Amino acid sequence: MSTPPNTARTRLWVAGELKAEDFPLADVSVHLGEDDGLVWVDLCNPDHDMLCRLADELGLDQHAVEDVVERSERTKATRYATHTFLTVYATALGPQLANDLESRLLTARVSIFVLHGGIVTVRHEIDPAQPVFDIDEAVRRWDDNADLLRLGSPALLHGLLDVIVDGQFETIQDLDDAIEALEDGLFDERAQTRKIQRDTYRLRKELVELRRIVLPMREVINTIMRRRAERGDTVELDSWYADLYDHVIRAAEWTESLRDMITTVFETNLSLQDARLNTIMKKLTGWAAIIAVPTAVTGWYGQNVPYPGFNNPAGVIASAAIILIASTLLYVAFKRRGWI
Repeated sequence: MSTPPNTARTRLWVAGELKAEDFPLADVSVHLGEDDGLVWVDLCNPDHDMLCRLADELGLDQHAVEDVVERSERTKATRYATHTFLTVYATALGPQLANDLESRLLTARVSIFVLHGGIVTVRHEIDPAQPVFDIDEAVRRWDDNADLLRLGSPALLHGLLDVIVDGQFETIQDLDDAIEALEDGLFDERAQTRKIQRDTYRLRKELVELRRIVLPMREVINTIMRRRAERGDTVELDSWYADLYDHVIRAAEWTESLRDMITTVFETNLSLQDARLNTIMKKLTGWAAIIAVPTAVTGWYGQNVPYPGFNNPAGVIASAAIILIASTLLYVAFKRRGWI
């Protein structure tokens, strides 16, 4: 069930066991002070007043709060004295739009405050009824790995980022499939060149947008891992974060390879258009040469001067024979060379 706008979703775990859910925001600071307590607060499209009240209660840095309010923050991780602030983006590929040049890439910004005893997520969804980021999937992963939650907020953060990175992988896979479909259509004689050009342009635009989201994720995970090393956090999550970092690297490399592929498709399409144009020009030239023979012969015989066969049926037969033989010889010669 998706969180309606301007409402909060809360959870409390104690020693890895779920103890409370959907409690008021006013109780968050109390639960953060509990021994072995772990708190999660989720806000979807909150208004500014709600965000400011929560920031004051939890002592969140005002610069981080301003980043949450900004409309176009880049993917990043920032360390503050009492918490770490992250801005990441969940992605999905939407349906084909009426304007096939418009990007289908859907994004949802997720701002994350990582506290000592919990995390606060602030999601920005264009349509909360159909969210891009499935927060329920993150909750399911937390429940499936409940034994890890006793390790504190890093376990919550890992599950959240893992869902986001998996979503980015699915988006990359969808773009990969779309590029492969373009490659299959390149050498189809019935291919619509204009459609291929428009699809290639749209895919390049979507890859550029996705690249701006995926590539900075490496630095985000690096910052988290350095922060854990400096604080001397438990090593039990090291392998989980190493695996997450590996996924982020693979996503970045895959995105780069897709950018090279779509560039190759674009250049190949242009080369094929030139080749097809050359083929058409050769065919037109061949047929023009063949048509020039009867034109020349009939022009010759159309002169108002005496010539061999003038005023004689033999002249008609001779001209017809010349046209037929010469045209046939040209046709055979051009056909052997592949001009027609």
